[in-house]
Amino acid sequence: MIKNIKTTNGILYLLYQTDIWKSKSSYVCFGVFDSFEHANEQAKKNDLYNHNSEVVIKPLKINQLAEVL
Repeated sequence: MIKNIKTTNGILYLLYQTDIWKSKSSYVCFGVFDSFEHANEQAKKNDLYNHNSEVVIKPLKINQLAEVL
């Protein structure tokens, strides 16, 4: 259940950690955020940035039917 997310522009940000090659099969979702800055801050706080992995933050427009990659 998503709580306390307040988006004014209708966009949410998905935070993923993946391998250094960014292969789709290695994506692990770590959260949904209301701003890019908040997602990036949480990635740094939780040590998701390291030499063995990459962090990907994808914007997602809400109330739109589409495949999330």
